Amino acid sequence: MNYFIYIFPLFAVLLGYFIATFFHPKSKKNLKLLLAFSGAFLLSLTVMHLLPEVYEADMHQHEGHDHQQGTIGIFIMIGIVFQIILEYFSKGAEHGHVHGHETMLHIPWLMFFSLCLHALLEGMPISNHNHLAYGIAVHHFPIAIILTSFFKNAKLDKKAILFFMFIFALMTPLGTFASVNFSFLSNYYAQISGIVIGILFHISSTIIFESSEGHKFNLAKISVIVLGIILAYFM
Repeated sequence: MNYFIYIFPLFAVLLGYFIATFFHPKSKKNLKLLLAFSGAFLLSLTVMHLLPEVYEADMHQHEGHDHQQGTIGIFIMIGIVFQIILEYFSKGAEHGHVHGHETMLHIPWLMFFSLCLHALLEGMPISNHNHLAYGIAVHHFPIAIILTSFFKNAKLDKKAILFFMFIFALMTPLGTFASVNFSFLSNYYAQISGIVIGILFHISSTIIFESSEGHKFNLAKISVIVLGIILAYFM
């Protein structure tokens, strides 16, 4: 078994938490470039690797039943709509879009559950697409830095921040573990993956367009996006 598919996403979140806690990164420009890279890398992995295989799996599953083909597209759209609903509660924290510095004395539970559900679902296709673990890790690393910094600026209790980030770090490996060990999930692998593809489509495209001021592209941003695409191609 490839234990890195569990360790890498977990380590990425914890590393982001420790960097934000002990090094206090100030450069928003570098974080936005890292977000742009992660968005392009994740979108490219989804389009080049995950999407074709899920459609192929769906075709084999419904072979001889032409009227049932094409259902994956429906699940992809469900994933997009579901992610929009999640973002209503998480305020867009999945792509680093958090604002405000109001003091918080308790964990924002709606944000907590929305982000955990998002991360849990992201982990499910990793069991069949190990390279996706690296994409999710690259995606979660800058998000962990931004979230930790946001909670610190909002004066959330340090123990509450650590609790939140640790549980968030566990969610993606837990999703992978569940998809491997629970047969009722593996039986619906194509449908679940379709929903996750929709989620990743929405998240990655939003990251790419939100990671620059006024949605304007500059040379540095274009460069990291192209780099993300190239790396995903060779995964």
